[in-house]
Amino acid sequence: MAYISTNFLLFFFTISSISFHVIFTATVIEDLNNLQPPPDFNSTITKNCITNPYLRYCNSIPFNLDEIFKSTIVASHLCNISNNTNCVESFPKIDLHSQPKIAPLYLSFTFFWKYCPLTLTSINLSNNSLKGNFPSDIFHCSQIEKLDLSHNNLSGDLPVQNFYILENLTFLNLSYNDFSESKISDKHFFERFNSMSFICSGILPNHKHFRIKAVLLLIGFPVFVISMVVFLGWLCFWRPDFLPRFLQRRNEFTMSILKAATDGFSKRNLVGKTGTVSVYKGVLRNGSEVRIEIYLDNMSRENRRRFVEKSKILVQLSHDNIVPILGWCDNRRFRALITEWIGGENIETWLSNSAPQWKQRVKVILRVALVVCYLHEEWPEVGYNLKTRNVLISENGEPMITNFRIDDHHCSAKKIYKFGMFILEMVTNKRPGKEFEKGESGFVEWVKLNYPDNMEDLIDKRMKKNGLIVSQCAEVIGFGLICTDISNGQRPSWNEILDLISSTLSIESASPDRKRLHLDSKGGHKHAHYRGSMH
Repeated sequence: MAYISTNFLLFFFTISSISFHVIFTATVIEDLNNLQPPPDFNSTITKNCITNPYLRYCNSIPFNLDEIFKSTIVASHLCNISNNTNCVESFPKIDLHSQPKIAPLYLSFTFFWKYCPLTLTSINLSNNSLKGNFPSDIFHCSQIEKLDLSHNNLSGDLPVQNFYILENLTFLNLSYNDFSESKISDKHFFERFNSMSFICSGILPNHKHFRIKAVLLLIGFPVFVISMVVFLGWLCFWRPDFLPRFLQRRNEFTMSILKAATDGFSKRNLVGKTGTVSVYKGVLRNGSEVRIEIYLDNMSRENRRRFVEKSKILVQLSHDNIVPILGWCDNRRFRALITEWIGGENIETWLSNSAPQWKQRVKVILRVALVVCYLHEEWPEVGYNLKTRNVLISENGEPMITNFRIDDHHCSAKKIYKFGMFILEMVTNKRPGKEFEKGESGFVEWVKLNYPDNMEDLIDKRMKKNGLIVSQCAEVIGFGLICTDISNGQRPSWNEILDLISSTLSIESASPDRKRLHLDSKGGHKHAHYRGSMH
């Protein structure tokens, strides 16, 4: 009796100074705004602390009179709302079950929880749609024995360690909330309370959800693995250009890569077609422009294998005047050879449209001579079609040889003959296949007929010339006739060809080009032989 009386002495003072009519009819907000502490309020709480020093506000000297007074007002209202039997003598419980309109309001009165009555042993705030984190102010009421916060929308982490403040707590109900799944390592916390305290609270894993997750994991993980295997397989076999560079198969292209590079082999990217060969311009994923030469003829497995083996040789060709061959595509439906895209026109068109002067033609002849000598010594098995329409002229005037193949029975004499024809075309600007009835043989007969007496008829009439140029043209034509002479089996060797051309074209204007040629060529150590012969 002394304990309860002392604890509520402050309530007696407040209630005796205010009519019961006001307490029961006024709202808590109105009372907090309108009521003021009585004049002797400070002495009253001082006496209370002397009588019972364990009262909570006794630990806050100097007293916050405003907060303490407000807490008594809230306590009076809470005591009545909670249907306590005698609000003056006892305050055993706070029962705001299913009162969602006022429960959040009373929870917001921090000063009440700070000085909550020591007689309070039960708090029920269930079914109030409370939101946010756990209401930590409740921990001020360290003497409580029962706490029910079930059927709310509380979320976040549960402050497990703070529950050790509530030493008398024997009943806890946090069910049906949305707390975060906590990795609570302290087993004593769950041993202290019944498992029913945490039903659908989020604190413990929901077994139904766990089963769903387990089923999803058992089904989803294999599906994920299979999908990844399929995806990686697609990358490796169809679109390896999406892989990191060190994982890509060098020089090997797939049909999907070529299809993407040409927008599905669209007509606007088709730059040429002859028989079963189609030529497309494409752009690879890395932005490189390429020339894609596609062969649609059916091939046996053995021929496809040989095509790949030959392509492996062609990609190794390395010279400034050889269009780089990037790789190949070996597909059951078609084969393709991929080279760098070189802008400009071919030599045939260049001769017809630009009418280049002798110095420019000298540069082309020297460059081509270096290339054919490089191929002869480094790659004798590599054949090429050395016609003016198959040799490109780049924007900076460099000849670029294309259209390579692997000859099973390579013939040096045949290559020398083609080189001779190329030289004759460069000087005369004539087209053997178009302007002569007998083709190449008719062209050679025409040159022989006019050489050397009618040089003016042989040399391209649009080219500016003087005596020295005419003399050099005569020597070059004579050399071309030697290369194309099939009447005897004695043709000059490749070393002799380079020596003869170098000495014949040793005019001052051509010398810088030749010297630069020697420095720029990429034929490896064997090119030292060419350089030595040209000086």
